[in-house]
Amino acid sequence: MEQIDTIVVGGGVVGLASALAVARRGRSVCVLERDPRPGMATSTHNSQVIHAGIYYPNGSLKAKHCVEGARMMYEFCAQHGVPHRRCGKLIVAHDDAEIPALEELRAKGTENGVEGLQLIDADAIRTREPHVRAAAALLSPNSGILEAEALVRTLARLVAEHDGVVLPGTPLIAADVRSGEIDVVTPSERIRTRCVVNAAGLHADEVSSTLGGESFRIYACRGEYAELVPARRSLVNALVYPLPHAHGLGTHFSKTIHGNVTLGPTASFQQRKDDYESNRLPVEAFLEPAQRLIPSLQLSDLRPGGSGIRPKLHGPETSYSDFLIARDKKSPRLVQAAGIESPGLTGCLSIGEHVARLVEEVLG
Repeated sequence: MEQIDTIVVGGGVVGLASALAVARRGRSVCVLERDPRPGMATSTHNSQVIHAGIYYPNGSLKAKHCVEGARMMYEFCAQHGVPHRRCGKLIVAHDDAEIPALEELRAKGTENGVEGLQLIDADAIRTREPHVRAAAALLSPNSGILEAEALVRTLARLVAEHDGVVLPGTPLIAADVRSGEIDVVTPSERIRTRCVVNAAGLHADEVSSTLGGESFRIYACRGEYAELVPARRSLVNALVYPLPHAHGLGTHFSKTIHGNVTLGPTASFQQRKDDYESNRLPVEAFLEPAQRLIPSLQLSDLRPGGSGIRPKLHGPETSYSDFLIARDKKSPRLVQAAGIESPGLTGCLSIGEHVARLVEEVLG
């Protein structure tokens, strides 16, 4: 039987960043990833934005790890050659009635430690985004974009360079939990470990149950995207957002590292955690939110885009839940890193350090 200090269940950016932080502390670590390769789910099915930390309640884990994670992410991307750009973001008010909400966001972001936030008028908006029409906007100069797949590849490579092991196509199927150790069972082997990190994303509730941990539910919330056709990509220079809504940051424009422009995501709760395609919205559904930001857009300027699924810790009846990052109360050798939706991509390196500190508490 293989023996290892720590097993991380889940090979998305949070699991890989956690494994890297654990390995850098000199601990042996193995990542179990159920998909054929790391990062195939939420980690790469999103807007690929480096958020500044504006939206989240002061003192929350989302605020802490977004602000600290953004700083770490820019440094990491520069050091390891991950394509990225600090392009800035506009959160727009469509009319004067929405300006107080922008002021509230600026106050919240400033309280969270976000630097450089400023309210700008319609003329300043046109300077940055000539085709956007809005009464005012909150400018976040330190927001940016990155290539999520390159981040995943880099994290996996660094884990291996620090003697960690990443096992794709290897789901957790059972576990034997004892006071001093946990035997983890996969389809091909049995591994004994002193600590397990649950970074299983959409399946974190099932993994927690298998490991004798606390009971919680992950709600699958699908977000769909449209794209601008190539000839119209010049209409957007960077990131343009409306005010956030109850279950997300609003249907927004994101210009990616490779120059394409996405519009989305929507937010729709669903039963299945792997259903990216059934009953997809028609492109027509994106026209009205697109025109609220860029009135000159026509239906012919849009084409279908991708989709992603957020692992939320709350259902449609509730508007907010924080990350769950803690030692499990029922299973003391289990560290939970669950409900990591946005800003999980931004915050993954900071979350990884948090998880590694909890792992050290377990290992002693």
